Amino acid sequence: MTRIVIFGATSAIAQAAARQWAAAGGARFVLVGRNETALGDIAADLVARGAEEATTKPADLAALDALGGLCAEAEEALGGIDIALIAHGVLPDQAEVTASADALLTNLGVNALSPAALMVELGRIMKRQGHGNLVVISSVAGDRGRPSNWAYGGAKAMLSVMGEGMGLELDSAGVNVLVVKPGFVDTPMTADFPKGPLWASADQVAGSIVRAVRRKRGGVLYAPGWWRWIMLVVAFAPGFLVKRL
Repeated sequence: MTRIVIFGATSAIAQAAARQWAAAGGARFVLVGRNETALGDIAADLVARGAEEATTKPADLAALDALGGLCAEAEEALGGIDIALIAHGVLPDQAEVTASADALLTNLGVNALSPAALMVELGRIMKRQGHGNLVVISSVAGDRGRPSNWAYGGAKAMLSVMGEGMGLELDSAGVNVLVVKPGFVDTPMTADFPKGPLWASADQVAGSIVRAVRRKRGGVLYAPGWWRWIMLVVAFAPGFLVKRL
């Protein structure tokens, strides 16, 4: 039996990963997100695909003071946590966050502070039980600041550095921390973006996550893997070129 909690369970990547875990058999889920109706539909689908159980916990993950309680409830409902996937976030309007500090802080609350708080709470639970796979979805946007999305990238950079550091700390306790850095992913969040050859599907990214968790891999996972080499070039590119990205 594999006990899985997913925060941001209605996101496209989270749903795709959950479907793959359900199809493998022996999985029990706690699904956390804002949309109660969507969560119920996802839970029913996972059971139909082979999950032993899927329960839902509607919650606003931007409410930071409630996150510890949500983690404790998930642990109690499942009797422990083998896999935790933190997948929630929003793509902010760069013009809005540039014009308003309040808008920027709202973005950081959802995209950085909320996932970070969950990472700490879940890491503590897994350290206590002596095992676990903690997966947080970051982004290649956090590898280099760019004019078009520095607010989103800054939030993801925070998660990436936290995840890498936590992974080194918790490795000796039997906890694998995996920081996932997708590139361009075709999801409802990016529906209005023009697509090209660098775009991947949510199923492709989810497949990379599921395989990495199966291998008990920690560290950083670029998804698809060739984004590692793209971002290596971007990291060392001169500023006048990055300004055009």
